[in-house]
Amino acid sequence: MIRINTLNEVAGIRESAQIVGKCLRMLEGEIRPGVTTLKLDQIAEKFIRDMGGEPAFKGYRGYPASICASVNEEVVHGIPSAKRVLREGDVISLDIGVRREGWYGDAARTFPVGKVSAEAVRLLETTERALAKGIAQAREGGRISDISAAIEREAKASGFTVVRALVGHGIGRELHEDPQVPNYGRPGEGARLEEGMALAIEPMVNAGGADVVTLADQWTVVTVDRKISAHFEHTVAIGPNGPEVLSLVEAD
Repeated sequence: MIRINTLNEVAGIRESAQIVGKCLRMLEGEIRPGVTTLKLDQIAEKFIRDMGGEPAFKGYRGYPASICASVNEEVVHGIPSAKRVLREGDVISLDIGVRREGWYGDAARTFPVGKVSAEAVRLLETTERALAKGIAQAREGGRISDISAAIEREAKASGFTVVRALVGHGIGRELHEDPQVPNYGRPGEGARLEEGMALAIEPMVNAGGADVVTLADQWTVVTVDRKISAHFEHTVAIGPNGPEVLSLVEAD
């Protein structure tokens, strides 16, 4: 069932999503060669709790950490580790969820570590642009696949592929709700978009092929060809005047 939220309920989702957005912005300043992904996880958990939230991922289906930290060919769900040390030229995708007063927010961003390759820059820019194109279609009266098609079109135009095995989702009282939001498809299909719906829109785009596989830890998803991947995500509400990006943090 797709949840249609009231204005007050959207406000609750926004409060959680804002903590996520602020946490991602804070972590950007911590990403540098020599830092471990476990350190980023520890910093993020303290920040989230200090802001009055709870890490939504910690313990979710047994997940052991507060954030997902996925490096290079890791698409999503990378488990932070003291052994994973960031190096110059890496890219790292940080995916964060927060629960506050029963409402969830979710967002992700891929960051360069120091100076990265021209291909990595292009991949990150394309994926972020694909997210923006998808969000622009999150309007009352449209269809879920309008978002999906816009994302895929932008990624393919730059010669990249979208991951088909993983999708975005509804969000609100639960971290993952209906409907699913694929990052590929034809426009005009799927559920009708209505004011009050809240979606986690999250393109995952690969420099190589679209195929992915889950590692033996049962969490980390990597590209089959081990080429780099990027992941950008926002929590978005369908508002009366178009999409409202609940996890977007305005500059100070």
